[in-house]
Amino acid sequence: MTVVHDNLEKTEAKMSAKAVSVFYGDKKAIDEVSIDIPTQYVTAFIGPSGCGKSTFLRTLNRMNDTIPSARVEGEIELDGRDIYRSGMDVVQLRARVGMVFQKPNPFPKSIYENIAYGPKIHGLAEGKDELDAIVEKSLRRAGLWEEVKDRLQDSGTALSGGQQQRLCIARAIAVDPEVILMDEPCSALDPIATAKIEELIAELNGRYAIVIVTHSMQQAARVSQRTAFFHLGKMVEYGRTSDIFTNPHEQRTQDYITGRYG
Repeated sequence: MTVVHDNLEKTEAKMSAKAVSVFYGDKKAIDEVSIDIPTQYVTAFIGPSGCGKSTFLRTLNRMNDTIPSARVEGEIELDGRDIYRSGMDVVQLRARVGMVFQKPNPFPKSIYENIAYGPKIHGLAEGKDELDAIVEKSLRRAGLWEEVKDRLQDSGTALSGGQQQRLCIARAIAVDPEVILMDEPCSALDPIATAKIEELIAELNGRYAIVIVTHSMQQAARVSQRTAFFHLGKMVEYGRTSDIFTNPHEQRTQDYITGRYG
């Protein structure tokens, strides 16, 4: 039984999951999760380690397809179209639904090429001038341009951890996505780098539908307007972030937020 707070104002869903379950072989990792992801808010998934929040996040751009034993049941729609239907172009889907991982993973290429790679393969730039403009715009949006504009030919892997993570966010933005998924994007970063990523999420809010998995309740409270609490593969409760943290309806949510477990 999932509690969805009834005081949520009606918002347009960018993505919508209906009764989604995920299996790894015989093991059920996600149990019938239904949720609407709105465009104009940051949605946080919280819950103890191993509760299924990252597994569920990965269903939203079919990253579980890369695991041979994984099977997904139910429906996930992007703009009303099922992303698991046959004939779905998964490469195109992942351009529309970008992902930023827990560990920064820049390509072993130059800073410039890290950003230019996606627009090139998706045919988003006519020539070098257009590509240069996309690279600059993406790095500016990721708050990295001033730091790297004089060394665009340096390797992306030579940047600090926090800069690498912003580079990965810039790389996701470069292909003009509609949704950005972030899987614990700050867990490998120090507090200063974390603050910069959180500022960036605030700036990107409203331009993209953003979903962030975080093990930090403080981070969820700071960056999101909607929060879903996961426990043992189920979504227990979903509502406004302020309500989930101050007035949860479910005892399990209350116990997690007050530190009784997790």
